[in-house]
Order: sequence, then structure tokens, then C-alpha cells
Amino acid sequence: MEKSRIDIVMLVATLLLVGLGSVMIYSASFVVAEEMFNGESSFFLKRHVVRVALGISLLAVFAHIDYRKIRKYSLPILGLGVIALCLLFVPGLGLTIRGATRTLKIVFLNIQPAEYMKIALVLFLANWLDKHQDVIQKFVPGLLPGLIIVTVPFMLIALQPDYGTAIALGITAATMLFIGRAKMSHLLAVAMTAIPFISVKLYLSDHSRQRIVTYFDRLAGEGQAVVQGSDYQLYQSLISLGTGGFFGTGLGQSRQKFLFLPDPHTDFVFAVIGEEMGFLGTIAVLGLFIILAWRGIRVAQQAPDGYGFFLAAGLTTLISLHVILNIGVVTGLLPTTGLPLPFVSYGGSWLLFCMMAVGIMLNISRSSTRRRRMQYEVNGSY
Repeated sequence: MEKSRIDIVMLVATLLLVGLGSVMIYSASFVVAEEMFNGESSFFLKRHVVRVALGISLLAVFAHIDYRKIRKYSLPILGLGVIALCLLFVPGLGLTIRGATRTLKIVFLNIQPAEYMKIALVLFLANWLDKHQDVIQKFVPGLLPGLIIVTVPFMLIALQPDYGTAIALGITAATMLFIGRAKMSHLLAVAMTAIPFISVKLYLSDHSRQRIVTYFDRLAGEGQAVVQGSDYQLYQSLISLGTGGFFGTGLGQSRQKFLFLPDPHTDFVFAVIGEEMGFLGTIAVLGLFIILAWRGIRVAQQAPDGYGFFLAAGLTTLISLHVILNIGVVTGLLPTTGLPLPFVSYGGSWLLFCMMAVGIMLNISRSSTRRRRMQYEVNGSY
């Protein structure tokens, strides 16, 4: 009997992005690594390669585990994420970096629960939406219980503070609820209720307020005075992109990574891609992400059940949203959020969960292939 096939286009696009990410992480990080680790230029690359190997293993495992077996654990998976987020506030467990407590230190492992929560929330909402389609258009008892559950991790992440991840979670959840047939009027009412609280929280945070003020100053043409302040990283990023021109300066030839552009291998790796590979290179990277989103939408459309549809749609939204927000920040179109570029930026937790997400979507695509083949055998047509 013919075996069910995974979405090979999605798999190839993912592996190409991961491969490109590994090359660019070394190119963008070797100067920083030499400066920080006594001349060990491949420090970040070595750690990243280990994570890539783990990520590919996770992708393979989840591509072969029936995604429907995961749904009964969706609430415990979400609960585990909430517990992990709460542990961040326990003295000695939460690791504070740059004023934010986002990393959970357990023995020799450093884990970012917010990255785990992104996948956990999609798993929960996919199951919840599939089970509540008959009442989802009612605010009570339809939409409200799900919103209450979603709000808990959202608030815990905002308290770290990690507003970028909180915003990404909120938009992903809202998109899934909209796809799940929740009334637009209900969603808009919830958004209007939340905006005052979010605005006050951002205003009380000096760091976030400065980013937003700087962003609007820049839009108004008054940003030159803050080049050395909160907008310094963005201006170096724009210099990097502009220097690359159409064809780029050549792989490994970036000048901005020589301690001019902060974090060139993490949130701003796309700027280094633009400098070294030029406009053509950035278009190629965007093309791979567009292919990935297209195949994700296709997997959702052809999913054999409602749960598979919501799960593939949610995972595709989550990854695509990170691409939009990251590139929007790097090009100055959006205020700085601190979100990594999926599959390409340096960072272990997010890479592993992105690979897991693709593995789940590949499994849904296998189930779709199996269903279509069975329909053909029964009906003689797809």
C-alpha cells in the first residue's frame, strides 16, 4: 500500500531556512563571539548546531506522532506552561536579563516558558474551538470561558515584562478565534476593553514608552536626535540594509557586525542578511517564508478534521506573525518588539518549538493525504 506523504515543499522550505540561519548566525556572530569568549569565533555556531540537531529530531518525532493524540493533553500542556511562567517569579529560579525575567534556570538548563506557551496556547485553542463550535458565537457561555483561560498566560508574560511576546500571543489568539467563527463584534469589544489597560501598562514602563515615543518621533521626521539613544540599533540596521544594495557585499563581508549593530545574530540577523546578500537575498528569504505560509494554509484547508484545521491555521499564524513583526522592526516599519526571526535567528527555545510546529503540520498533511486516498478508493475520485 502506498504510504501517506508529508508536505515535501513545506519540509524543504523549513530546512533551507534553518540551513541559511546556521550560515548567517556564524557570519553575524563571530566578531561578537571573539570579543566575548576570548577569540572563540564559533561559540554561537556550535551551540546553534546542537539546537538544530535537536530541532530536526523534534520535527521528525512530531511528524510521525498522530496529531490527534496530542489534543487530549492540550489543557495539561497549557497548565504546565502557566506553572512555568509562575516559577519565573520565584527567587533563584527566574533569570533576569536586561530588566526582564524571561528565563527559567533549572539545574544546567535555561528555558524560556513564553516560547513554550506560544505552542501550548495554539494547541489549547485548536481543541477548544473544535469542541465549542456550537456555542462560539455566544459571548456566554461561548467565547468568555476561552478568553479567561487565554488571558492568564497573556498577563503572566506581560508581567515579565515581555510585551512583544504578549502582543504576538494576543494577535494569534484573536486570529484563531476569528477563524473559529467568533463574532467580530465580540472580539472588537474585548479589544476595546483591553486597550486602556495595555496603554497604561506601556506608559508605566519607561523602556516601552521610550520605544513607542521614539517610533512616532521617527515617523514625524524628528528622530535624528535619538540616533545614539533607543533608536541606535534601528539606525545601524538600516545602514546595514542600505549598504547591501541589490547584490550585497558578499557572504561574511558585513561591516555593521563589527560591534556597530547590537545583537546581529539574534533579533537583527535579517539586517546582516540584507547587507551580505543584498536585496536579492532578502527577497529569497521572504520567498521561503511565503512558501511556508502558503503550505501551512494548504495543510489547514485539507485537514481531515476541525481540530487539524484550527491547529494548522494557528501554527501558521504564529510563525508568520513572528516573521512580519521581526522584519517590520528591522526595517523600521514597527516599534521594537524583541521577537526573533523563525528558523533563522539565534535562540534555542524558539527554534525547537518552531521545528515542533512544522512537525505537527507535516503530520496533519500526512493524515490529509491518507484521507484523500481513502476517498479515492471508495468513490473513485478526490
